[in-house]
Amino acid sequence: MKTFRFAVKQIIPLLFSYLFVGIAFGILINEAGYSVLWSFLAGVFIYAGSMQIVMVSLMTSGVSLFMIAVMTFFINARHIFYGIGFVEKFKKMGWKYPYMALTLTDETYSVLCSLKYPEDVDEQKVDFYIASMCHFLWIFSCTIGALFGKMLPFDLSGIEFSATALFVTVCVNQWRQFESHIPTIAGFVSAIVFLILFGPDNFILPALSVSLIVLVVMKDRISIKMKMGGVEHGN
Repeated sequence: MKTFRFAVKQIIPLLFSYLFVGIAFGILINEAGYSVLWSFLAGVFIYAGSMQIVMVSLMTSGVSLFMIAVMTFFINARHIFYGIGFVEKFKKMGWKYPYMALTLTDETYSVLCSLKYPEDVDEQKVDFYIASMCHFLWIFSCTIGALFGKMLPFDLSGIEFSATALFVTVCVNQWRQFESHIPTIAGFVSAIVFLILFGPDNFILPALSVSLIVLVVMKDRISIKMKMGGVEHGN
């Protein structure tokens, strides 16, 4: 019970982000003509945060499912890098390993990287509780948004910006905490260069592609610096 209570305390800062963005997605997909079931299934299987919001506009504008899938892959390919520091730790969790790998989000990654475990809690259970509670909270938010979003007594216009604010916070936190600044610099430089070259409508895919290539090529150097910075705790 102490392990569970400790895990709950760690996700409290994430509650409003998950609730607001999830509800925003539920409202948008409902207004686009999709049922509550689709919102629920998207929360369970896609679990891509702000990308789900982008996905709604892409679907309603007639973009092919293949292109949406490709864009989703590149936008969320950063999670490949996220998992580098946790592969060995998650492998020790047995049957939970695939679930932990698939539910490692920006938020859970940030929490797990900075987490300091008390001696009287089970580290593996804490990690699993954090990942599963965040996932269930997202599913709940998406579903509630689709069910009751239109009945909420206040204007939710612009609520999707909370995802942008969250990403900025995570980025600043990682810059201050980690020894390696290569991921942040790679993303920033590639975004600026391709924004200038291709404009705001076409820069995302090439910028993400170059960032991913840089991270893969330099993953050993990044991993060494992250270890020096104390990221791989508890292993």
